[in-house]
Amino acid sequence: MVKVSSLNKSFGDLHVLKDVDLQVAEKEVVVLIGSSGSGKSTLLRCLNFLEMKESGSIEIDGVQIEPKSTNLNVFRQNVGMVFQHFNLFPHKTVLENVIEAPVVVKKVPKDQAIAEARVLLEKVGLADKEAVYPNKLSGGQKQRVAIARALAMKPKVMLFDEPTSALDPELVGEVLVTMKDLAAEGMTMIVVTHEMGFAKEAADLVVYMHDGQIVEAGKPMDLFTAPKQERTRSFLQAIL
Repeated sequence: MVKVSSLNKSFGDLHVLKDVDLQVAEKEVVVLIGSSGSGKSTLLRCLNFLEMKESGSIEIDGVQIEPKSTNLNVFRQNVGMVFQHFNLFPHKTVLENVIEAPVVVKKVPKDQAIAEARVLLEKVGLADKEAVYPNKLSGGQKQRVAIARALAMKPKVMLFDEPTSALDPELVGEVLVTMKDLAAEGMTMIVVTHEMGFAKEAADLVVYMHDGQIVEAGKPMDLFTAPKQERTRSFLQAIL
């Protein structure tokens, strides 16, 4: 589903991604872990071309994506992204936020978009909030609306960039439950997170990044209990 080969990205003199290789199969959940500044979020943003790679290749669903030859607006319809901050339209209700992109971008008939949005709001546990404006929601509720909004485009891959890091601790769980449900349903997901419990429970593959490189990747049980690299061991000992 997703294949990254020899990916490089710099910001000025700072070499942020260094020959990164990553493969994600359909219906697989891959969790990226590592210290702040290790390149995790930059990798995610490169996959959605919010940041432009300098070299290497990105292939999604069998198609190699090149900014000069690919219509990125069409491409992004297949790659949903949920950010740390919710980026909801404050002047639109929950329902209006969810239907905006399908109606405007994909030209889905409004009645159909509303019906599909209500199914998604039920899925994320917010069916009773469709007429509410974002300023009346908790952080966890806003993030679940953001997830529903991304799902409304029926993406093939979902990217999550530290989706719980801006939330109060008591609100983290409700968002992680929604993400675990998505994983159980077979959504292909790449998740940057500091929530190691989620990584252990939901991930098919955990990838540890340091200094712009993938140091180690493995199944959660293997990586968390018997990491092969000293750098991975040091990181896990510091956070667990």
